[in-house]
Amino acid sequence: MIEAVMMANVMDTVAQHATDLGDVLVTRLRADFPGVHFSVCSDDDMPPRLAPVAGNGFCRLYYVDSANHCLRLTSDAEAATGLVVALRDWDDEA
Repeated sequence: MIEAVMMANVMDTVAQHATDLGDVLVTRLRADFPGVHFSVCSDDDMPPRLAPVAGNGFCRLYYVDSANHCLRLTSDAEAATGLVVALRDWDDEA
């Protein structure tokens, strides 16, 4: 389960390191939050039908479930084992 406090901390980390490239950012997140799966992508890569679970001016967060050895996006906080950090374009509105 991914808790709201952790998501807030993840968004703070992303905001502090907004200029880092995807690989650098995902490495930092994995070091700061061990045991949690992270993926970083552009928000444009996320399916529009799936609502983010949290967000700020820099990113939107989506739950990932890794049950049954297969990663999938989910809206179920209880099943979440990780997060997709979808970076927003600088000209997007918060």
